[in-house]
Amino acid sequence: MIDSAQAEMDIYSIEKLMHETRQLAAKYRQTTGSTLPVTSEIARFDAARALDLALIDDANSHIDAIGRSGDRTDKRVIIKGRAIFDTTRASPRIGQLNPEQDWDLVVLVLFDENYEVDEIFEASREAIADALDSKRDSNRKKRGAMSIAQFKIIGQRVWSRENGPEQDVWDNQES
Repeated sequence: MIDSAQAEMDIYSIEKLMHETRQLAAKYRQTTGSTLPVTSEIARFDAARALDLALIDDANSHIDAIGRSGDRTDKRVIIKGRAIFDTTRASPRIGQLNPEQDWDLVVLVLFDENYEVDEIFEASREAIADALDSKRDSNRKKRGAMSIAQFKIIGQRVWSRENGPEQDVWDNQES
């Protein structure tokens, strides 16, 4: 059994490691132009902290976390993360989403060029399935691919750097 002092030290150590990982990933990209494959782990860590999710550490699981409070209680969550480096480039995509699998929500963590969280969006299984079904003629849609822009349209912003957790649902359709 881990005592509370040990648990606090572990949390501090993980936070420190994540901070160092962000710095290393940003420096590596600045130096080489390539990215290190760490975005998904940083996204899992940040989403769990920001949205009160319990991470699942099973590489064979198709979900990343379970909600622990509020509207997310007991919801099965897939976490995706993307670092946005150049806003003039074509719309980046999130990884494949399979509506046939057993999950409830997808959380998309968007990072700046320093791998710091800028915004977190969330979309329900139903919203994603509807979006994928509406454009079944596209090969990307058939594979469950979706652009970040489309995810933002069908989802809702649940966290922002400026405000932290969004208290009211942010409507991306308003001007």
